[in-house]
Amino acid sequence: MKIKSSFPFTTIYSLTKEIIKGTMSLGDNMGAKDKVRKKQKIEIKITLKSIITFLAFLISLLYCVIFYNYYFGRNQVYASEALSYEVQNISISKAQKINLEEIIEQNAKEGKKEEYIVEETVLEYITKYRNNNRLPKGQMQVVQEGREGKQQITTKKTYEKDELIAEEHVSSKVTKASVNKIVEIGTANYSSNYKVKVGDKLFVTSDRLSVMVEPMEQAQKIATLTKGNELKLLSIEGSWYKISCGSTIGYVKAESTTYLDSNPEEEKSETPSQSKGQLTANLSFQMPLNKPSGLSLDQFRKIFSDDKDTNQIFKNNAEYFYYIEKQYNINGVFVAAVGIHESAWGSSKIAKDKNNLFGYGAYDANPYNGAYSFSDYSESIDLIARVFVKYYINPKGTVIYGGEKAEGTYYNGPTLSGINTRYASDKNWAKGVYNHMQYLYNKL
Repeated sequence: MKIKSSFPFTTIYSLTKEIIKGTMSLGDNMGAKDKVRKKQKIEIKITLKSIITFLAFLISLLYCVIFYNYYFGRNQVYASEALSYEVQNISISKAQKINLEEIIEQNAKEGKKEEYIVEETVLEYITKYRNNNRLPKGQMQVVQEGREGKQQITTKKTYEKDELIAEEHVSSKVTKASVNKIVEIGTANYSSNYKVKVGDKLFVTSDRLSVMVEPMEQAQKIATLTKGNELKLLSIEGSWYKISCGSTIGYVKAESTTYLDSNPEEEKSETPSQSKGQLTANLSFQMPLNKPSGLSLDQFRKIFSDDKDTNQIFKNNAEYFYYIEKQYNINGVFVAAVGIHESAWGSSKIAKDKNNLFGYGAYDANPYNGAYSFSDYSESIDLIARVFVKYYINPKGTVIYGGEKAEGTYYNGPTLSGINTRYASDKNWAKGVYNHMQYLYNKL
């Protein structure tokens, strides 16, 4: 590396030239009166002295130059080299050296983290109701069995220091379509309290009816019957009948059968309604909701005659809250109160546009688009009742509607506070629903 000094060597040359010139002039200007014989000697002495002086000066000057370059010039160059070295070795970005998994893991330890889980779950069927004026008033019979489908649910879970703090369904995809259940409701001008008994002749009412080895949904199927097949009732086991049909003996769902030629003396008016005092005796925030309220159809219609129901949605669908009690063993007033709370008495956009009183399927990120659409309000009322019965208000393994067993996935007790634990992120949801329940019961 060449050392570049800023000290001008041309200056040294000029000074040297001037000194020599001055020395020569000094000799020339000596007085003529000096002795001639000493002239040369004097000149020589003067010249040597000048040279010695000059050399001393020159050495000093060179020393200064060397000193200057060594300390000042060297430092300047070193700084330049150091700067150059640093610039060459500084990385503009260290992204290529980052271990993303380690950072994510570290962030998870220090704060929140999110994960997305895709699960295949049951796609609940829809129940459709239709009137039948040939059936006794209020009597129900299944004419088409509901069949569950399959769907993939993507769930976002948020954790804070490994503790789950939020869970949200963000999308769903149907992989197997469900089949609607169709229930006929009797509208004849008479009612019947006839109770089937062992030995009665029954008929299949649904489009198809599975005969099982045991009285449970998950049992092995041994035959399939069709509408109109004649059965003989051998025994009654909860919501299942043990029957014989020709050579086939097994279990069928009771709801998909009907009796024939019931005795006229058994035809009676509807069971008298309970009084307001009887119905409100057990009303409390911790009351079990996996039991019917006991209200009659007329009483359900009465509690929904209210100015707050501006679109008369609840009034016009009162019977479906009565029907879900008969089929699913759930408090219909509770289900109605949830609908009122979620839809503001049916005035929400989801309720009006999608016939969805409960915001079912809605998720926080995109509630309107995520919410299910129904062809009428009865479908949403029936579906939400089955969801509560199957997943929230009964422990796993409990025999529920149609001989099925409860999943109990979100079961934390059959009360409002138990349901609130997993059903709603709003901690005051249960109190809001209970306020509506009190309001409705007090209208009896």
